[in-house]
Amino acid sequence: MRTARILSLSVLALIACSQAPSTAQNTSADGAEFQLTQAAPIERRAPASRTEMQLSLAPVVRQVSPAVVNVYAQRVVRQRRSILDDMMRGVPPGALGGMSRERIEQSLGSGVIVRADGVIVTNNHVVEGADALKVVLSDRREFEAKVIVADPKTDLAVLRITPGSERLPALAFADTRQAEVGDLVIAIGNPFGLQQTVTSGIISALARTEVGINDFAFFIQTDAAINRGNSGGALVDMNGALVGINTAIFSESGGSNGIGFAIPAEMVKRVVESALSSGSVVRPWLGVAAQPVTQDLARSLGLDRPRGVLVTELWSGGPAERAGVQRGDVILAVGGVDVFDEQAVRYQAATQRPGATIPLRIVRGSAQRTVNARVDAPPRTPAPDPRDIAGENPMSGARVVALSPAAAEEAGLNPFSTGVYIQAMDARGTAARAGFRPGDVIRSVNGQRVRTGADLQRLLGAQTRWAIEVERGGEVGTLNFGR
Repeated sequence: MRTARILSLSVLALIACSQAPSTAQNTSADGAEFQLTQAAPIERRAPASRTEMQLSLAPVVRQVSPAVVNVYAQRVVRQRRSILDDMMRGVPPGALGGMSRERIEQSLGSGVIVRADGVIVTNNHVVEGADALKVVLSDRREFEAKVIVADPKTDLAVLRITPGSERLPALAFADTRQAEVGDLVIAIGNPFGLQQTVTSGIISALARTEVGINDFAFFIQTDAAINRGNSGGALVDMNGALVGINTAIFSESGGSNGIGFAIPAEMVKRVVESALSSGSVVRPWLGVAAQPVTQDLARSLGLDRPRGVLVTELWSGGPAERAGVQRGDVILAVGGVDVFDEQAVRYQAATQRPGATIPLRIVRGSAQRTVNARVDAPPRTPAPDPRDIAGENPMSGARVVALSPAAAEEAGLNPFSTGVYIQAMDARGTAARAGFRPGDVIRSVNGQRVRTGADLQRLLGAQTRWAIEVERGGEVGTLNFGR
């Protein structure tokens, strides 16, 4: 399930394209080359006659449905045997020594074959916490699956099965930067544990960012019916190329009401490439903080209309600063794609390979120019230095980690924040009783900056009164304690 009336699920996958695809070669961690197929663009035109309106989608479905699979996740849930359980079974209390009992939970999702040697994409929430995974192909053959990478930030997981020397049907990736509202799409999946089900619709909206499902919330919205069990399936275009991995619907009842969301293929492709080349997901960044350009802001900046984002902060030595971007610039486009908020800037950077050079179209004063930025992974300094705070102080029982841009990205925090953040805490400890929460950023104690867990422990231990500066949800305040 998802928060705020967002219910998990997805659509299905389709394969093959009717035009000659292109391929991109990369090198995996073991030095072997791998290929992910990029589909050719589709031709768009409105039906020319009533006869064309009666055309069938069956040829596309037949072509792509072999690339859609079922993903079965099995979890072993262990529960402590209670005294009441023993008494109900006529066993003297404690005779079994407090043994635990096991219960098997199974869940069903969908998946998409994206490489012919058995690489499959599904949702992270389908496989999260699974003790065993099984993939069932459209021809009912079953394979044990292993997780290559599980990425909660995008809600994607990359799996591998071993089909031997056989080449499996695999989907090509559509160029979702060329997708338009109104494009026809097909969803194929396994809702409610049924065999493959096909629905069709259109792209209802692009670049939805207010869904609140993952940290890179940039979704394609569709009215193709999506129901439970479709999670990890695919949304495809009329060429049978993968437009996105469907992951959620907006619903109060749990059934489809024509508002479904898919993770765009360009993000899926980047996660798969990263998983196969390094066994992890590396997300480049530009090192900028920005705010949307409103009507009033556009007027003050001399723009003809609200567009782009205003740069408010730059990471010193970061990709954007090295490219010549300055505070006060307006970024109109990243990599040739118009941007309208900071989330769009992050997304466009994150879909690039580390080390790639992308153009940034900016406005400075009255002049428009293009600069080229080489995107990198965010810095990991200072080192995390995890520290369990102890002693007689208001933060005892909290586990803190030093903030770097990389750590902030992973924790879903502002990458420009400095200090340490609370990673976890003892629910019955002093810090919890004092009102601290996981995710809080500790910036200073009694006016002295905090940069590491060791700094925080030292500053807390040297005082009997504390003024602790805390950042929470983008706001900064001070908590005062004393004894």
